[in-house]
Parts: sequence; structure tokens; C-alpha cells
Amino acid sequence: MRNTAYVGVGSNQGRSRETIERAVAMLGEHESIRVVAVSTLRETDPVGYLDQPLFLNGAVRLETVLAPRELLAVLLAVEQSLGRVRTGPRFGPRGIDLDLLLYGDAAVDEPGLTVPHARLHERRFALEPLHELDSALVIPGHGLVADVLSKLD
Repeated sequence: MRNTAYVGVGSNQGRSRETIERAVAMLGEHESIRVVAVSTLRETDPVGYLDQPLFLNGAVRLETVLAPRELLAVLLAVEQSLGRVRTGPRFGPRGIDLDLLLYGDAAVDEPGLTVPHARLHERRFALEPLHELDSALVIPGHGLVADVLSKLD
């Protein structure tokens, strides 16, 4: 059975646009993933660790037969193949960041995996691309993405 998932994409080091495009292409090359749509990429301010360049952020809508944990493993493998090393400050600069934001209407809370993404409802840079991809999208436990966005104003 195919499930719809949404993945946040971001980068603020190197050739961010090209790196994000390559990550999306790699996801689409996976036999168990179909890339359905990609949002506009937008420059956004860093969050948490402010002493770094602006980010380029967006979101991808996927269809997959992979379970959430399996999809996360693919995301981490793509990051690693594109040179992501998890050192430095939390929320610091990175060449590529792929976050599993939503997986259908599933709510998952396991070690190393929380879906919906734990801070999704607080992050305009993730909510705006989701709204662009599906204005009727519901974030489990929080409601319509449009309503969540309006609370951030």
C-alpha cells in the first residue's frame, strides 16, 4: 500500500540549490519512493543557532511503500551520500538536511523518530512549503496547516 509522506529539505552550505535538487533526485531514484511534488525553495533565517548563513528550505511530497522507520533510513542514507556529517552545534550549518515531517495521518513516537516532526507546528520555514503542496493538509494533533500557520503570526 502506498502512503503519502512529506519531507522537509534544507541547506545553507555550499551549492544549496544543487544539493537539494540532487537529494530530491536520489529520493526519486529509489525503487520504493515516488516524488509527487516539490515546493518552491525559499531563503529563510536560521533557527536556534543564529550565527550562520540563511537557509534554503522547501518540502517534498512522496508516495512510498516504505514504513516510516524505513523511509527515515533512506533519508539518512541520502544525507550521508551527499556529505552530511553530524558534528558541530545543534541546528548549525549543514550542506543537506532531510526531515520526515509527516507520514500520512500517522503519529509515531519512537526513539529517534517522531512523526509529525516534533517542532513542525512551530516552524514557518517547514509549514509554508507544506501549505504550498497541499492547502488542505492536516497535521495530526494540530489541525490544518493553514490554521497552524495563522497562529504563528
